[in-house]
Amino acid sequence: MQRRIKVLKDQLSLAREAAVEFTDLALKAVAERGVFTVALSGGSTPKVMYSLLADDIEFSSRLPWDRMHFFWGDERYVPLDSPESNFRMVHEALLSKVPVPVENVHRVKTELGPAADVAEDYQRVLEAFFAKERNGIPRFDLVLLGMGPDGHTASLFPGTSALAETERLVVANWVEKFQTYRITITLPVINNAAHVMFIVGGPDKAEMLSKVIGNQAESTAFPSQLVQPHDGELIWLVDRDAAKLLIDGQ
Repeated sequence: MQRRIKVLKDQLSLAREAAVEFTDLALKAVAERGVFTVALSGGSTPKVMYSLLADDIEFSSRLPWDRMHFFWGDERYVPLDSPESNFRMVHEALLSKVPVPVENVHRVKTELGPAADVAEDYQRVLEAFFAKERNGIPRFDLVLLGMGPDGHTASLFPGTSALAETERLVVANWVEKFQTYRITITLPVINNAAHVMFIVGGPDKAEMLSKVIGNQAESTAFPSQLVQPHDGELIWLVDRDAAKLLIDGQ
């Protein structure tokens, strides 16, 4: 596994650097294979990045929108029009503004019924699209991730059953502190990606970031520590507030 860590001065710089990385990886994938596949993340910083991709001609004019396929790394178990919906956020910030063919957008269909049924349906979506993968596990060109102050990523929260999943691609993960299910791709999918990019900003992430990737990283595996692409690149883009304890050498 290759790992890169880049510290940016603030959250806007963080979002712009993420957009640069996103664009470069998309162009490279399309040049090599004719298609770019990405699993998207929710969150405030990714939202700024999505808006840059759509609204800034530096990015929007270069991206091969008709060759890009958009998936979701996780989704809240809420209606499509809910303010909490990751799909709604991405649609409003990005997809509604760019010429992406509707068939290239592969959302989690939370309206299908019980959370387990939603997860099974999304697993079938991934299996169908990535049917030619040799080991049966999707290989995304890029998986976008955030990290919570508790070390969770996607909807893989500390102490939840999804962390131990080794066979299913998508699960309905019960999150006790929110008293709800979250639909999430699993670690085997994340760790099979060609590139995994964490986008982490804000002072509330500093302590956990130092535990996950700092010189004194704890041996206890937080969910974010379990992200270790076995044949790919792990990229950490963080702002100075989140990296404070790393910069101070703690």
